[in-house]
Amino acid sequence: MPIDGLALAGVFLVLVIVTVAVGVKTVPQGSKYVVQRLGKFHRTLGPGLNIIFPYIDSVAYKVTTKDIVLDIPSQEVITRDNAVIIANAVAYINIVSPEKAVYGVEDYNIAIQNLVQTSLRSIVGEMDLDDALSNRDAIKAKLKGAISDDIADWGITLKTVEIQDINPSPTMQHAMEEQAAAERSRRATVTRAEGEKSAAILEAEGRLEASRRDAEATVVLAEASQTAIQKVTEAIQNNELPVMFLLGERYVEAMKDMSTSQNSKLVVLPGDIPAAVRGIMGSLGK
Repeated sequence: MPIDGLALAGVFLVLVIVTVAVGVKTVPQGSKYVVQRLGKFHRTLGPGLNIIFPYIDSVAYKVTTKDIVLDIPSQEVITRDNAVIIANAVAYINIVSPEKAVYGVEDYNIAIQNLVQTSLRSIVGEMDLDDALSNRDAIKAKLKGAISDDIADWGITLKTVEIQDINPSPTMQHAMEEQAAAERSRRATVTRAEGEKSAAILEAEGRLEASRRDAEATVVLAEASQTAIQKVTEAIQNNELPVMFLLGERYVEAMKDMSTSQNSKLVVLPGDIPAAVRGIMGSLGK
C-alpha cells in the first residue's frame, strides 16, 4: 500500500476514534448533563452511558442532582418595633429540572441567596423583637412558603430552610441588658419596701397588743387591789392593831430598801414607829 494510502487510513482511524469519543458520554450517578444542538437546548442526559450526535451536539452544562446546601450570609434586620437583629440561615435545595435551572436564571445559587435574604427581612419586619427571637419555627415556615413557588419556576425544589442564628445587634443587646438590670433593681426595691412595710405593720401591731395587755393587766391589778382592800377593811373593822402591824411591816421594809440603795446617804428612822403608823392611818382615814 502506498505511503499516502497508509497516512490517509491513519487519519481516518484517528477521526473515527475521536468521533466515537465525542459521541459517547458517560454521566456519573448524581449528575445530569444538558446537551445543546447547534447552540440550542436539545435534551438532558441522565446517569449512565449516553450517545450524542458528534460535532453537532455538545454538553453545555453539568448539573448535580444531589442536595445542595446554601449558606445564607448574616444580615441586619429591623423588626416592627424598630429593633435591630442579626439573622442568617441555611437552605437545602435540589435541582429536579437542570434545563430550567441553567436557562431560567443566570446563577441560581446567588439568586436563591438573595431571595432568602429579602424574604427573611420582610418576614421579620412584620414581627416584634420578642416574637422574632422566640418563634424560629414560625419564621422558618413563612420563609419556606415564600420562596418555594419562586424557585420552582427554575426547576429547583426547596427541601428545607433553617434559621441558624437570630440575635440582637451588639447595641441592642447592650440596651436589653441595661433594661433587664434596671428591672431587677426595681423589683428588688419593691420587694425591700414591701418587707419594710410588713415589718413596720407587725411592729405596730405588736406594740398595740402589748399596750392592750398592759391596760388589761392594770385593770386586773386595780380590781385585785380594790378587792383586797375591801376584804382587809371587812376583817379589821374598828380594830387598829392588825392594821398597825401590817403598815409597820411595810414601813420597815421600805426603810430597809432605802438603806441598801446606792443613792442613799442617810436614813432617818422615827423614834416612835407606832405613833408614825397612827399618823399614817389618820391621814388615810381623812
